[in-house]
Formats: sequence, C-alpha cells, structure tokens
Amino acid sequence: MRTRRESGLTVLEMLIVVTIVGLLAGLTFPSVTSGLDSLRLRSSSDSVATFLSQAMAKVERSQEPVEITFFRNDGRMELRSMDPKFERSLKLEDGVAIFHLHPEPPSEGETARSVILLPGTTFPRLGVELINRRGQRRLIRIDPLTAMTVVEIPPESVSQEER
Repeated sequence: MRTRRESGLTVLEMLIVVTIVGLLAGLTFPSVTSGLDSLRLRSSSDSVATFLSQAMAKVERSQEPVEITFFRNDGRMELRSMDPKFERSLKLEDGVAIFHLHPEPPSEGETARSVILLPGTTFPRLGVELINRRGQRRLIRIDPLTAMTVVEIPPESVSQEER
C-alpha cells in the first residue's frame, strides 16, 4: 500500500530561495543607501536655510545683533542674540558635515567661526557648504541683495581664487 507523498519544501529548494533573496538584497542595498544619503543632505540643507532665515528675521524684528557660530568639527550651529531667552542650536544629520564656510576663515585650523548680523545693514555674503558620505554637496548661502537664503549645487571645478 502506498502512502500519500507529504507536501513541503526540500532543503535544496529553500537554499535556492534564500540565495535569490540574498542576491536581490545585495543588488538593491547600494541604491537604497544612496537615496537615504541624498535625503539626509536635502533635509540638512533645508534646515540650514531655515536656520539662517530665522537669524535674519530675528535681526529685522528685534533690531538687535545676532551671532551665528558654526562648529565645523561637531556639525552644528548656534544662534544667539542680546535677549538671554533667545538661543537656538542646529545639529546636522548623521552622515552630513560642514565642508566649507564661504568666505573661508583666515586660519586653516579654525574649528569654530562666528558671524554677527547687524540691524540696519545689509546681511553679509555668507555660505555654508555641506557634504554627505557619497561626496554630494549643497551650498546654502545668503544673497546680500535680496536677503534670502539660496540652496544650490555648487560647481565642481571652482578654483580657490573664485571662492
């Protein structure tokens, strides 16, 4: 008398399925992480633009000077005014760093740089260049003519003299 054949997966079939899933995961992982790095850079760029706009708005509303301090090594920025209650801080997302400050600080080893925004004057020509792990960059700058923040992709081949 024959018994019914039991249904199920063999070890060989299971190994084939696991191999296919592993190959698909290996092929899609780099594009997923690249997309996440791009999103982090875009989000950090928007945060820096908002932070600079907030500083300019505070100067115009309160008619008091505001100090912005950039900490390159920590990837953060601080905003202070004469009002002791007003203090803001921005920490960049993981994988995003401050690449350059425009114009460049006078000394190369400088880890922190402060800029003071004064009421009744034009805002300084200031730019913060961010970079992610994949080398993608964004430049967030204050346009002194319009007093607006601008986010742009910096040109790759800009010489030091042009900066």
